[in-house]
Amino acid sequence: MISNTDLFERAQQFIPGGVNSPVRAFLSVGGCPRFIKKAYGPYIWDAEGKQYIDYVGSWGPAILGHSNPEVINSVIEAVKNGLSFGAPTEGETELAKLIISRIPSIEQIRLVSSGTEATMTAIRLARGFTNKTKIIKFEGCYHGHSDSLLVKAGSGLLTLGQPTSSGVPTSFIKDTIVLEFNNIESVEKAFEQHGKNIACIIVEPIAGNMNLVKPKEGFLKFLRNICTQNNSLLIFDEVMTGFRVGLRSAQGLFGISPDITTLAKIIGGGLPVGAIGARKNIMEHLAPQGGVYQAGTLSGNPIAVAAGIATLKQLGKPDFYENLAKNTNLLTSELQRVGRKAGFQFSSDFVGGMFGIYFNNMVPTSFIEASSCNSELFKCFFHEMLDQGVYLAPSSFEAGFLSSTHDENVIQKTIDIAEKVFRKLEKQT
Repeated sequence: MISNTDLFERAQQFIPGGVNSPVRAFLSVGGCPRFIKKAYGPYIWDAEGKQYIDYVGSWGPAILGHSNPEVINSVIEAVKNGLSFGAPTEGETELAKLIISRIPSIEQIRLVSSGTEATMTAIRLARGFTNKTKIIKFEGCYHGHSDSLLVKAGSGLLTLGQPTSSGVPTSFIKDTIVLEFNNIESVEKAFEQHGKNIACIIVEPIAGNMNLVKPKEGFLKFLRNICTQNNSLLIFDEVMTGFRVGLRSAQGLFGISPDITTLAKIIGGGLPVGAIGARKNIMEHLAPQGGVYQAGTLSGNPIAVAAGIATLKQLGKPDFYENLAKNTNLLTSELQRVGRKAGFQFSSDFVGGMFGIYFNNMVPTSFIEASSCNSELFKCFFHEMLDQGVYLAPSSFEAGFLSSTHDENVIQKTIDIAEKVFRKLEKQT
């Protein structure tokens, strides 16, 4: 049997860093990444045959657990008809209709192939609709790797200690205004100075790429109001939160209607997909109707669409989100209890099926506060949990995810392991 180490060494010969997405390389926590061979329900198995309780869930899409039978069967049936056509299919309209029925702010939707493509298009659309150039984003919020958004971004960039990517010319980001998440005063000042030329604000309504960071009371409502007052558009990047925190996503949870919404992850059921949705009068600015160009060879891929439809249909079952939130609450509250019992400065938080753990007494409300958490203790905790069969995100700047298959027994096993790990760390510190 080939080892994870052997696979990683081989991968590094042919793939930059040995991985196809930076956070997978374990650079933030050290050690060798696990090469996954299969997954089912709440579990994954690595190349060496070791089983783990998985709290990454493919970074969010696996809300039904891995290898959900209904999703798998829908994919198998779709594959029988071909992999890609480069032409319209009935399934694209069905998925669009399903999403629109659950998110009232969306009247029309365009399917793309990734969350990055969705947010890139959303920015271009906002500029084309408003005829303005400047955009506002928030420090620690990650909106994909398009050039104008790689400024003090979250996710892998924070993990690698590079808040701004190299290879992005200054001219590409000169119209990007970066502010502190949850800081109303900074937004007010930005509009006082640049209001006439601000096309949009783009925000993760619940940040998940500087760990889980919730919006303060009134913050999102303020963003909605100031955009309306200045004829700017409000973009909710719900690539992560879309259908993860509720049936109507984060905007339904908070009762805020953005002008544009970006989606990905869950709407593809585990396959590559993205989407941008808005009112009809905004979406009409996209080609072929309008002058804002966007195209994609694999947009609306029939296999991804089939998986997305099968996933979204199951999310509408009675009490689905209530049960998911109950189990996420159980996990986080128990982790906080055993962590503090062992004497650590440790906190946790959750929304729906998303959660955050922080080696700090306080749950962070900004990138600065998230950065103040004890990353060295997190590294030790991560590796001890990994050794005991619990797979957490390999970065203290990433949110975690539960699925509907993480039942009370799975969670209790996780807590039992965590309690042993905290006791071991207590002796070492």
